[in-house]
Order: sequence, then C-alpha cells, then structure tokens
Amino acid sequence: MKKILFLGLMGCVAFFNSCNSSNDDAVNEPTEKKLLLSKITIVYYDNPSQPQTSIENLEYNSQGELIKTISASGSSTVEYNNGKPVKINYYTNNQTLEYYSVFNYNGDQLANVKAIYPNPANNRTVTYTYNANGQVASSSLCQSPDCSNPMIDTYTYDGTNISSETSETGGSFGTRIDFSYDDKLNPYTNLNKYLRITMRGAYVISKNNYLIEKISYKSNGVWIQNQTRTSTIQYNSAGLPIQVISKEANGNLSAQYNYEYITQ
Repeated sequence: MKKILFLGLMGCVAFFNSCNSSNDDAVNEPTEKKLLLSKITIVYYDNPSQPQTSIENLEYNSQGELIKTISASGSSTVEYNNGKPVKINYYTNNQTLEYYSVFNYNGDQLANVKAIYPNPANNRTVTYTYNANGQVASSSLCQSPDCSNPMIDTYTYDGTNISSETSETGGSFGTRIDFSYDDKLNPYTNLNKYLRITMRGAYVISKNNYLIEKISYKSNGVWIQNQTRTSTIQYNSAGLPIQVISKEANGNLSAQYNYEYITQ
C-alpha cells in the first residue's frame, strides 16, 4: 500500500461541508457527526533490520475541512474557496515557506496543480484528465519547463475502485499494479475529494480498501508480474480501517499502517 503523496496530506463534500436544505418553516437539524482522519502512522519494512516510521497529524476547521498537516519534515496549510482547495503552503520545520501549490479548476473538475518555488527551475505541474464518469483517468507530472520527461499515472476502474494503476516515465520505465478490494470504506473517505486526487494512487482515490496488489514491470513493451502483496485489515465500529498490515508473497512484512480518527 505504499504510495507517493505528491502534494502531501494535506458540491457537498463531506470532510467535508454538510449541505442543508431549508425553508421558512424548517428547523435546522444538527449536523451529522463524521469521523475525520487525524493521524497516520506508517512503518516501512524495505530494510527489515531498520524499519522506517512516518507520522502525519491532520487538523481541521469547524467545517470539517483539512487545514493543516504536520510531520517530521515540516507542515502544510490548506486554503479554500467555496469548498474547493485553492492553495497549499508548505513549510520547513522552522516555519519557513518552502513552496506553495495553486489549484486550477475547469468547472467542478480539478484541471491542474502548480507547485511554485523561489527558484522557478524547481516548479512543477500536475495535470489531470477524466473519464466519461468524471473519475480521474490520468495525472501527468511535469518537473521541467519543457515537460520533456513527464511521469504519467493512468487508472482503470471497476465501479468506484481503481482496478489497475500504471506509472510510466518517458516510456522507458513502467510499473503496473492490479488491485482486489474489500467492501469497507477507506480511511480517506471523508477527505475533500480534490485533496484526495492530489494525493495520487488507488488507495486514496478508490472507495474501498485494497486487499491484494499484483505488481508488474514493463520489459520490451510487455508487462511481467513479479510481486504480490496481501493486506490484513482491522476495522473500528464504524467500519473504517484502524490498522493495515501488508505482506509480501513470502510472508515478509512490507508495511504497517495505523489510522486514528476524531469525531466532528
């Protein structure tokens, strides 16, 4: 379940904003409480003798919108306009602004996100395309002004879940992962849908939690499967994951994910 969180952790979107209808005679009903993801602890076992731990804390405003993330590497703050993220500021541990990202939309679809650095040579852009169902079909990461060697992720779907995720760079390197899922909601369910898109990958974009990852690499234009991971998931009383243990086919640990929530 390891994935790249490119922009960090960052309608009626439920992380969300509740949408209430009213008329002159109506009485406002209490807003339904939601479980919001508040802490993610990941232990990676790439080197079993020296596992690496990553911890990220998430903070929200009174509307349930993610406004801040904090990790060992720094922090980020999110700005909104009518429920849509419009800017994320990224800070070092000494609270110096390192760079910021600007969100651009085409109607209700996120068109691209541009990361702006003090040195323009470091600027990068991620551009999104969508399928006929309005689901993200691809993302293209350009890390140079001429976009000479983009990283392109493409997704195919089975209903509301990504069944296959392909990552390729310049046509010379590629990885494909095919997924099988449970029927429970994933930890990012109540996160703003646009932020989920920027975080990339099947686990945050899909509705459910994947249980099996079949990983392939490209050789002379042919995909060859060389790895399988299986996940075991513990859920809380609301049916959301609180712990995910991912193992390789030989039984070795790949990663362990712990999720904590707050009610708001």
